[in-house]
Amino acid sequence: MSANPWFDALPLGDQQALLASGELLRLRPGEMLFRQGDAPGGFYGLLDGLLKISSLREDGREAILVVLEAGNWIGEISLMDGEPRTHDATALSAVEVLVVPQAAFAVLMQGAPFARAIAGLLAARVRSLYGMVEDAALRSTRARVARRLLLLARGDATMALKARPMVRVSQEALAMMLGISRQTLSVELKVMVQRGAIVLGYRCIEIVSPGRLEALGNVSP
Repeated sequence: MSANPWFDALPLGDQQALLASGELLRLRPGEMLFRQGDAPGGFYGLLDGLLKISSLREDGREAILVVLEAGNWIGEISLMDGEPRTHDATALSAVEVLVVPQAAFAVLMQGAPFARAIAGLLAARVRSLYGMVEDAALRSTRARVARRLLLLARGDATMALKARPMVRVSQEALAMMLGISRQTLSVELKVMVQRGAIVLGYRCIEIVSPGRLEALGNVSP
């Protein structure tokens, strides 16, 4: 779990308590960890595999918000406000999740260091959300694609400190994350290839020039 700087920054006692209170849950590809509207169930640590966080639009099409990799902790929002789950969480591969029960989470929240850490986790999510809203409102499609690829290089919500050159995401999933058509995405990716920023592979995109991709991420509408 130390792949996530959030967990790695917790006091050792809180790390141990969090891991000791959890129960291992395994999911097959396509199985759901929770559905939109479900009651709060637990705090989840993704140990292995990929989880898709998504919702359905009014027309029945799926909108992918994020694809989570091992190292992520999720589910704290519903535990904080007692409201139902806001999105679906679906396994994209074989997944192992550590499920920390609601009662154990409440006990941990009585400690100031853990409560501050959860506040920091929520702040990071809000900051990321504002960034996505800003991108959608103020940036060109090309810039949105480039900026999302740069986020994915750091595991998107994983908050990894070091970016990876290989982003393992299908173009279909990337288009869903951005709310654009597959055809529109294809046009923008071809431009990025021509500019020497990326190389396209099978269900993956290699970032060969982060600097050029960052420059494309600053393109105005």
